[in-house]
Amino acid sequence: MSTRASGWTRLRRAVAAQGFTPATWIPAASEGRAEEATIRPARLVEDLRIGGHPVGAPEPWPGTVAFLDGTQRYEVMAYAGASPVVVAEIAAAVLERRDRQMHVAEVARRRLVIARPEVLGDLEDAIEGHGAIEIPEDEPPHPVKDFQLARREVDAARGRLEVEIGHRYRSASNAWMIVDGALSESPQWARDEKMLGVAKSHATLPFGGGDLEHYLRLPAGMRSPVFEPAGNEVAPVFSWALRLWPWQGLNLLHGLIRVEAAATLETLARADQLSRWLLAERAPVSTPDPRWDRLLYGIRAVEEYLRASGE
Repeated sequence: MSTRASGWTRLRRAVAAQGFTPATWIPAASEGRAEEATIRPARLVEDLRIGGHPVGAPEPWPGTVAFLDGTQRYEVMAYAGASPVVVAEIAAAVLERRDRQMHVAEVARRRLVIARPEVLGDLEDAIEGHGAIEIPEDEPPHPVKDFQLARREVDAARGRLEVEIGHRYRSASNAWMIVDGALSESPQWARDEKMLGVAKSHATLPFGGGDLEHYLRLPAGMRSPVFEPAGNEVAPVFSWALRLWPWQGLNLLHGLIRVEAAATLETLARADQLSRWLLAERAPVSTPDPRWDRLLYGIRAVEEYLRASGE
C-alpha cells in the first residue's frame, strides 16, 4: 500500500470515529485542474490576421533549463450530513537539466482537508497535520455544489504551491524555466524574460469563427501569430500556439500547445527561436501518457518524479 493510501486510510478512520459518514469517491478528473470551455477574444500584436508561421527545425535548448509542474490528487472521504469532506494531496517540483542530466532543485508537498467551517472545527483533532481549507457556507449544503467548491480550492492551493516553488527556485537561479501552465499565476513570472508557460489545455480559446479554424488547423512545426490573451490585465503576457505533431486524421487539438512569455519586444523577436527550442523538448511518441502529443520531456519528468516520490 502506498504512503498516500495508508495515510488517507488512517485519516478516514479518524474522521469516522468523530461520527461522520465514511465514503470513498475518487473523481475521474482528480489528477488535473478543472476548466470551463469558453472563447475570450485576444488582441493580435504581430500580424493583422491569423496565419501560420514556420519556425524551422528543432534546436536543442542551450545551457541549463528548469521545468516546473505540480500534481494533485483528491477524493471524498466522508460526509457531514449532505456536505462532502474532501482530502487532497498537492505537490510541486522544479527539475533542472544540466549537462543533459536532470536534478531535483525544489520540491514541496501539502496535505489538505476541505470542508465547511463548522465541519473543520469538529474535525480539528482528527485532521492534525493537514492544511484546513474552508468552503463557503452561505447556502445550504449540497453534495455536488460543495464538492465543486472544494475542487476549486484544491486547484487554487496547487497553483499557490507551484508559485511558491517557482519563486524559491528563481531566487537561487536565473536559468530558463518552463512552467506547465500559465505565467499569469504570478505577476513576477509574467515579467520574467527567461520564463515560458506551456499550456496543454485549450478550454479557453483566443479566437472565434474563421480565425479559430486557422488557429486550430496549424500544421506541425508552425506557430500562430503572437497575441495578447484577454483577462491578463494584472499580469499581461504574449502568447502563441505551436503545433508539436501533425493532427490530420486525429483531432484539431492533437499536438497543439499554447506558449506564454513576457510581453516584450524581445519575445516578439525570439518567438521562432523559442518555438524551435520547444519543438526539441517534445516527449517521445512511445510515452504511455494519453497527453503525450502535448507533453514536453522535462515536464513529464517532473510529473513522474512527483508521482514516484509520493508513493
